[in-house]
Amino acid sequence: MSERYVLDLREVDETQVAVVGGKGAQLGGLSRIDGISVPGGFCVTTDAFRRVMAQVPSIDELLDRLSRADPDDREAIRMLSARIREAIEGAVVPDYLAVAITGALAELGEDAACAVRSSATAEDLPTASFAGQQDTYLNVVGSEAILRHVSRCWASLFTERAVIYRQRNGIDHRTVHMAVVVQRMVLPDASGILFTADPVTGNRKVATVDAGFGLGEALVSGLVNPDVYKVRDDEIVARTIAAKQRAVHALPVGGTREVTVDSQRQEQPALTDAQVVLLVRLGRRIEAHFGRPQDIEWCLADDGFQIVQSRPITTLFPVPESGDQENHVYVSVGHGQMMTDPMKQLGHSMWRLTAMVPMHEAGGRLFVDVTRRLATPTSRAGLLDVLGKGDPLIRDALETVLDRDGFVPSLPDAGPGGPPTGGPPAPLETDPAVVTRLIERSETSVAALERDIRTKSGPALFDFLMEAFEEHKRVLSDPLSIQAIMAGMEATWWLNDKLLEWLGEKNAADTLTLSAPGNVTSEMGLALLDVADVIRPYPELVTFLQNVEDDGFLDELAKLPGGAEARDAIEAYLDRYGMRCVGEIDITRPRWRERPTTLVPVILDNVRNFEPGAAERRFEQGRRKAQEKERDVLSRLRALPDGDLKADEAKRMIDRVRTFIGYREYPKYGIISRYFVYKRALLAEAERLVRAGVLPEAEDVFHLTFQEFHDAVRSNRVDDGLIRQRKEAFRSYHALTPPRVLTSEGDALTGAYRRDDVPAGALVGLPVSAGTVEGRARVVLDMADADLEAGDILVTAFTDPSWSPLFVGIAGLVTEVGGLMTHGAVIAREYGLPAVVGVEQATRLIRDGQRIRVHGTDGYVEILP
Repeated sequence: MSERYVLDLREVDETQVAVVGGKGAQLGGLSRIDGISVPGGFCVTTDAFRRVMAQVPSIDELLDRLSRADPDDREAIRMLSARIREAIEGAVVPDYLAVAITGALAELGEDAACAVRSSATAEDLPTASFAGQQDTYLNVVGSEAILRHVSRCWASLFTERAVIYRQRNGIDHRTVHMAVVVQRMVLPDASGILFTADPVTGNRKVATVDAGFGLGEALVSGLVNPDVYKVRDDEIVARTIAAKQRAVHALPVGGTREVTVDSQRQEQPALTDAQVVLLVRLGRRIEAHFGRPQDIEWCLADDGFQIVQSRPITTLFPVPESGDQENHVYVSVGHGQMMTDPMKQLGHSMWRLTAMVPMHEAGGRLFVDVTRRLATPTSRAGLLDVLGKGDPLIRDALETVLDRDGFVPSLPDAGPGGPPTGGPPAPLETDPAVVTRLIERSETSVAALERDIRTKSGPALFDFLMEAFEEHKRVLSDPLSIQAIMAGMEATWWLNDKLLEWLGEKNAADTLTLSAPGNVTSEMGLALLDVADVIRPYPELVTFLQNVEDDGFLDELAKLPGGAEARDAIEAYLDRYGMRCVGEIDITRPRWRERPTTLVPVILDNVRNFEPGAAERRFEQGRRKAQEKERDVLSRLRALPDGDLKADEAKRMIDRVRTFIGYREYPKYGIISRYFVYKRALLAEAERLVRAGVLPEAEDVFHLTFQEFHDAVRSNRVDDGLIRQRKEAFRSYHALTPPRVLTSEGDALTGAYRRDDVPAGALVGLPVSAGTVEGRARVVLDMADADLEAGDILVTAFTDPSWSPLFVGIAGLVTEVGGLMTHGAVIAREYGLPAVVGVEQATRLIRDGQRIRVHGTDGYVEILP
């Protein structure tokens, strides 16, 4: 019997999480590493836990009630988890189990002091550390006390914090089981924590050692500040020696107590330099064994290091695989595309297949390697200029990397050569027909795609799509299209720079671009106001929409008075814009056409907050303001020295910006239009796999790369384990915050503004749309949860084009991500909304409902009392 319920640590390894929990499995793995000392001990297995739980009275009913409890109802969770713990601790340990445990104890020494430690099956895993969720008891002496503390460890699976953690992470309480590790107690001279990667910067080459006297509890509980060492390549590169006034020591009769450290010893280092370097070498050996950076608890006793725990550091952002040992610098794609959420496998693999530059995946996000472009003076200056105009934080982060001696190779500019083949492109005329021609080209290409894909299925579909991706890239890289985009952006920069220089006016282009023609994204927001106009006269339709939950609501809507017209208006909107959605660069995200309920809250806000004809009025007001601004600017310029010349130049640029700035939004619309065509064809293929019994659900293919999906269609086989693993990894990626810049050593950099012109306490960001507005902050993380009133200021993580329908009803905008020419900034200017983007942690620092003042001209946000 004992073999099932008690296992010696040397019998287990990291593959046996289901049997001995995460901590037990890690300790078993550690004990097998050559040169690593782990205190002897054994595991009371999850089989023992299950057997005991089955005998606990009323446990099933209590677990049922707990699983139904709202994660935010702290009182209910507190009460239920306390009752479950009480029931488990009150259960009698069966004789057969008590005999097995005391037998294992005898091998450690009958009166040996032990550490009794919880080891849950969802603990110390690569995707979730659960650190501190369950309990550890130190210096437990005697078999009776050990048995009592084993029961306490079982019960600690249901501490309030562990229960809430599981509920918030979607983990079923019944699927997590508890093993218990019993180890010989180490009575150390010093102890602490070793991180094999810097937990602050993420750098994988820098290890951090925290050290104190006595047991590690003094550090973990915050009783003392530790000595801190940073070690790189066997060299201590930084050290801080703390005054360690207190320590925790073991008592001979069991338990621990705080003691005062002798005053002459308090400021002595807990470790010698040689010991620190040796400890880090041991940590590197452990890291190599487990294949990822580790958070290691260690003790120093009798001049030797004992390792008492090692768990993966789950907060580090992963580093893209480069396949070489060279230094690399990566820039986030998501920050430029206004989508910093993780993407599923099919999503990022297809974005890579259709992108114009090579991309690398890490943590479910995409990055571009800019190392070579940073290496030569000319390309470095160009890259920093372009990225800096878009997002100053990216530029600052890159400059931080460039300041490190030798990290980025320094190469000379290419020598002079002959003129480029074909010469420079002809200058682009300021002619609206250019934009018309480009849009017609794009629409023709999408129509041909829709026509030709209809007959394709099976492996032939994937072959066809590979060709379609080439056409996709050809449209995207059309030189005329790029010229048109740049013409609008360069005219904006010129106007802002020159009108600041000549007239002392900041961000003048913001008003001059109001209601610029041909902006498909701003038109999308205004068009939803027209949909609201159709619904507003019919109270029955409004009531119906307030209670809609099913995406098939349009047919029901048509049965109500005015409903047919309302359905037609929504259908027409979906025909034009239904391929859009939040996070639309990820093909796996549900489109509005697939989930039209997403639009219902916005339509209802428009019905409530606007009068009929608002769309036309809004556009006309913006156009008039832009005309008035133009007249004002030109008249003031003519009054200056060389005024006629300045005014003529400005007039040319104003015409140019109004001709081309709207087109800035069209290429993305074309891409997403194509994406929806691809997606419908691929989902039809996935449904075939479901009908053939290859897949349980069509959307499982979202966790395969495009090539893996292709292989599945060819072979009619899918690796279920791979899909499960990918789903779990995707869930874990949501906890990671992607950096703007990432190095191959793991440094995660977000950049800083380095400004001194901002009031104390204000949140700094990038000014992208002029004006100042004060109002109620509405912190919205999901567009479907928006509940906005006129005058509200939208605060969110990022906005892509799908958010533009919300822009018509707000007074200002604050985002955590964005740049001068990203979608949110362009639309905010079109609608005349004061906006500040790139405000780090805005959604955490600003509370929903707080009054704030947005300074869109100067780039900061004040939180008002």
